[in-house]
Amino acid sequence: MEFKARPTNRLQQLLNRIPVLGDVLRQPLGALGFFIVLAFMLVVLLAPLVAPYDYAEQDIPSMLQGPSASHPLGTDHLGRDLLSRLMYGARIALGVALPSVSVALVAGLTLGLIAGYAGGIVDDVALVLFDSIQAFPSVILALAILALLGPSLVNVVLVIGLTWTPGYARIARAQVLRTKQEPYIEVERSLGAGQARILVFHILPNIVAPLLILVAMDLPVVITFEAGLSFLGLGVRPPTPSWGVILAEGFNFIRQTPWPITWAGLTLIVTTLGFTLFGETLRDVLDPRLSGTRGI
Repeated sequence: MEFKARPTNRLQQLLNRIPVLGDVLRQPLGALGFFIVLAFMLVVLLAPLVAPYDYAEQDIPSMLQGPSASHPLGTDHLGRDLLSRLMYGARIALGVALPSVSVALVAGLTLGLIAGYAGGIVDDVALVLFDSIQAFPSVILALAILALLGPSLVNVVLVIGLTWTPGYARIARAQVLRTKQEPYIEVERSLGAGQARILVFHILPNIVAPLLILVAMDLPVVITFEAGLSFLGLGVRPPTPSWGVILAEGFNFIRQTPWPITWAGLTLIVTTLGFTLFGETLRDVLDPRLSGTRGI
């Protein structure tokens, strides 16, 4: 009688069911990035339950204190607990980054599909539009638009989505140009399939996966971008506990205490590093050919 080897633990069972995750976790940097991202997501989900204080709760007698038993990471200039503010700040970071990248993905995918498939004058006009937006540095363009619209959470999401759209559109266009030359597309045309059917059922499914990988790679960049805008006073406004706001407030009191800047900076560094390592490892596992596609 033959006996099949059984997975020795639940982790191995999970890896067997999700081969891509197993490939990522087998690479040390990918595993490190995955666990950082997992910890970040747990903080986002559980912040109201695990944060020791409300992020806006003030304790003036305890202001500008260092780490202690009651405040593990210290307090800011209003006596607010830094650990609680950083935990809630993770929700702000994801709450800005995820919708922003989603806006850029949807808009870029739509424009790239139209430009790549239509070709001709439509493609030329789209390329001019993409070049016009990308001609301005992202920070300068964002600062100019937010100066007109005013700082708010919605405006930050829209501005970041706009500045990231041309990158997704160019990659989608390049994928469409390659895919529409495939033999099976010609077969569909010869069988009488309409343009909409070819786009939706045959081209779109073959170009979405690379863009989703790029979403994972862009999330840390957008998190840093949002923190920079908030640091300059054009992103999320106080008392909302954005990491950029915590950095800006800590900078004003750096002579009295270094802890707000230290902890907010480390949190931002570790989070962006985790997303970057996980995203790049995921890209290498799923499609190594995507290396360098930003220049298309």
